[in-house]
Amino acid sequence: MADRLTNCLREAREAAGLTQAELAVRIGVSRKTINTVENGVFVPSTVIALKLAAALGTPVETLFALVGPGVE
Repeated sequence: MADRLTNCLREAREAAGLTQAELAVRIGVSRKTINTVENGVFVPSTVIALKLAAALGTPVETLFALVGPGVE
């Protein structure tokens, strides 16, 4: 099994009281981008991941985690 990226973006966004569209506007992407990241369909670039963390006021490590056999 390969390593994969998981996230708790939806939970963090909802805790911040934001819709997907509102978060998208804050970081300059489409609502669909937020949706696909939340659902694990799209792995965000480092820039988008950092923008998401900043917009939600949380460390990027809180939003994203690497899981798999090569991860300790």
